[in-house]
Amino acid sequence: MELLDIFSIIEPVINAFEQLDVPYYIGGSVTSSIHGIPRSTVDVDLVAALQPQQVSAIVNKLQSAYYLDAEMIREAISRQASFNLIHLETMLKIDVFILKNTAYDRAAFQRRRKDLVDEELRLEFYLASAEDIILNKLDWFRMGGQVSERQWLDVLGVLKVQREALDMPYLRHWAAELGLRKLLEQAF
Repeated sequence: MELLDIFSIIEPVINAFEQLDVPYYIGGSVTSSIHGIPRSTVDVDLVAALQPQQVSAIVNKLQSAYYLDAEMIREAISRQASFNLIHLETMLKIDVFILKNTAYDRAAFQRRRKDLVDEELRLEFYLASAEDIILNKLDWFRMGGQVSERQWLDVLGVLKVQREALDMPYLRHWAAELGLRKLLEQAF
């Protein structure tokens, strides 16, 4: 699925979050494709600071076009875990990760940037920073037994495209804190 198609599918979700003042950012392969080398993807990753009192409104706004379950969302919020939205027409899965209360997750959330992702449609979304995409992809690579070529190539793509613009002190600090220093050095 192409990025433009993905953006049109997630736009109603983003609009609902923004209307309800739910802070969010897009991460994962969608954002690594923007910061690095584009590739196809079969899902979208969002990080959101969704609160229990917002669940009913989110469900009401999205249930006509997406499969979502209010109880699953409430449980994800209580466990700082994730839940899925599935776009009914295309079956595109949107993984919504609840913002975790850790120093790194708070720092990454503060670094999100609103970027114009499609000039023709004038779509602007909050995206994870290039540094945080690198760190998150390295973490997923490590958790997957260091065998995911997709995660590794995403890291290398962002490094190749963004290398001169990266905040190296931030990247090295959090790589050390998260136990990713050796993988980061290997990627360089």
